[in-house]
This record gives sequence, C-alpha cells and structure tokens, in this order.
Amino acid sequence: MGNGIAHVFAQKGYSVNLVDVSSEALKKGLATIEKNLDRMIAKDKIDETQKSDTLSRIAAIDSIKQGVSDVDLVVEAATENLNIKLKIFEDLDLYSPEQTILATNTSSISITKIAAVTKRPGQVIGMHFMNPVPVMKLIEIIRGYSTSDEVTTQIMDLSKSLDKVPVEVNDYPGFVANRILMPMINEAIYTLYEGVAGVSEIDTVMKLGMAHPMGPLQLADFIGLDVCLSILNVLFEGFGQPKYAPCPLLVNMVTAGKLGIKSGEGFYDYSSSRKAETLSAQFL
Repeated sequence: MGNGIAHVFAQKGYSVNLVDVSSEALKKGLATIEKNLDRMIAKDKIDETQKSDTLSRIAAIDSIKQGVSDVDLVVEAATENLNIKLKIFEDLDLYSPEQTILATNTSSISITKIAAVTKRPGQVIGMHFMNPVPVMKLIEIIRGYSTSDEVTTQIMDLSKSLDKVPVEVNDYPGFVANRILMPMINEAIYTLYEGVAGVSEIDTVMKLGMAHPMGPLQLADFIGLDVCLSILNVLFEGFGQPKYAPCPLLVNMVTAGKLGIKSGEGFYDYSSSRKAETLSAQFL
C-alpha cells in the first residue's frame, strides 16, 4: 500500500519521501513502483518521460525523523496493528512541522484513538486507499472525533487532485468499506468451514452469480488473511456482536502462517503463480 500511495502522489507531481525502517523494504517498494509504471507504459497510459519524472520525485528514506522533517502531509501505511500505529504517530507528531497533516491508511482502526496520542488531533485524518492504489479510484476519508472541517476539506480536495474519488465517512469500526466487506468474507470462510461448498465453488458462485471481479476467498488471500483477521477483531471488539466474530478456520490459518499471497499460500497455492489458479492442498 505504501509504494502504491507514493506512486500515485509522485505521478501527479508531488514530491514524496518513501519512508521505511528497512532498506530492503524500500528497495522492494521502489522496484514495485517501477514495475507498475512499466505496466502503464505497456498499456499506453504513460510514456518513458512520465515514468522517469515520477521516479525522480520519490526519495527513499530509512528514518522517520528525516523523512517527515519538512513535509505538508504524512500518509502512514504500516501494518494493521494498533500498537505499531500509535508508536508511529507519536514519532510523527514529534518530528513533523506543527502544521503538517497526519493521515493514516488504516482500514479499520479508530482515527480518534490514533489522534489521541498526538498534540494535534484536529490534524489527524484517515485516508483509506484501496488496493491496488494506482488503479482503484476510491479513497475513504475518515474524520476522527476532533478532525477539523478545514483539514477534511483540504484532504478531500487533495484526493481529487490525485484523480481519485473521495468519500467522507465517520469514525466507527470498519468505516464503510470493511464494515460491509469483512462480514461477507467471514461468511464465505464459514461456508467453507461448515462444508457447504469448496473454495473454487464459493468463489465461482460470487463471481458469476453476483458479478464480483474476484471471489471472497481469493480476495481474502489478496488482502492478507492476517489483515482480515485484524479487521474482524476490531469490528467484534468495537460492536460486541457475534456476527463479527472471526471464523475459527480463519484464526487457525493465520496462526499457521497461511496468510494468502504474501506467504505463498492461503485458500489458494501461489508457489508457481500469483494468480488464484491452484487450490491449497488443505482444500483439495
């Protein structure tokens, strides 16, 4: 998500610091951006000059302090872990200029809770990009309890400058996208868990019957089963309703390290292809 966000901002003319504590992650991120730009060239969406200009606007930096010392906006895109995000926002608040807006790409964690560890809660907001960022048009703009009208308007306008479609929502567990999506994915996993149908059968029904571009189990692999579990836990804890309780099969798969594409196996086996073409041996 981080490299996709950096890609989109840089392509639209913004100077970007791509920040990660891992030098290897930075190299991988830059390589992914270049590969995605090459894909756009192959589709005649950009030319070589636009690719070169985009890459020239991105600086890879392995220090938060250095990376945010002179910026107008930060978009945090760390893993969906509350403690990690709170520590990052404490650092962002400490090292960035007073006027800097601090945004988070969280897909479910409370903006209000994140803002509370800063001295600028009015300048903390959610920018939930969809994956893959260069392709997907939507950005959920999430107002925390204290997010100011001015900051919200600025981020809505900025999102439009990226050629995205911003939708303003309020700060409740899962916001809109994942409050609706994750129970569907969870129900698909329950349908598999209870033996109603197999992996490919469930995905085929939803693709051909409901016109979904990919089935819910394939989508879960794409998102990351650990991320799905984290979001469902946020929903379950936030609302206290049984319908949000993660399926035991999902819990077991995450515990076993079967996280989807990122680990090479989830509901499908990705050892030979990143496409969902081969079922995991567990579900044959």
